[in-house]
Amino acid sequence: MTGPGATIVRMATPLSRDTSPDVEQRQIEAWREMSVAEKAALITGLSAAARAMALAGIRHRFPAASPREHFLRLAIVTLGLELARSAYPEITRLDLD
Repeated sequence: MTGPGATIVRMATPLSRDTSPDVEQRQIEAWREMSVAEKAALITGLSAAARAMALAGIRHRFPAASPREHFLRLAIVTLGLELARSAYPEITRLDLD
């Protein structure tokens, strides 16, 4: 809560080393004031951005690979090798060295 009489509680451990405590506190307050739908949209967008960056990195490292291989390599990154291999047995055909 913000406004007169609001109690400000500071985090014992900062969320980020390169952000000042005052700016971090304003960010936390902004998150608290967001609706559930706004928070869900924010998290969905951040997740999509992280996935897109991971896929871009895979495409950069394996430019000659097919879209399916890119997908499988992304599955390894996001799920871990064992779970990805369980879900997509064809992963065993990839050269993972």
